Amino acid sequence: MIEDMVLAGLAKSTQAVYVKAVCKLTAHYGRSPDTFTEEEVRAYLVSMRERGVARGTFKAHHFGIQFFYCQTLNREWALFLKKGYANHVRSAFRLRLLTPRCSTCWAA
Repeated sequence: MIEDMVLAGLAKSTQAVYVKAVCKLTAHYGRSPDTFTEEEVRAYLVSMRERGVARGTFKAHHFGIQFFYCQTLNREWALFLKKGYANHVRSAFRLRLLTPRCSTCWAA
C-alpha cells in the first residue's frame, strides 16, 4: 500500500492517515484486511458514523480504506462507487434561487 501511495504522489501525512485507517479497520475485526468482505467494510464504516466520528475523520478513513481496496488490492466494490455526501455548493446555489431577489432575476 505504501508503494502505491508513493506512486500516486500522496503526501507523507496523507499516507500516515491512510495507513492508520486500515490499521484501525484491521484491529476492529482482528484479522488481515485482505480477507474482509465488502459487507464487513461497509458495516465498519457505518459503525464509525453511528459512533459519531467527526466528518473529517470519517472521510479520511473512508478514503484511506478506499485507496487500499481499490488501488492496492484492485477491488471494484460498489461501496466505493457511490457518492456518500451532498454537494454543498449546489445546495447553497439552490437556496439562493429561493430568495425573492434571485427569483425575480430568473423569472425575467
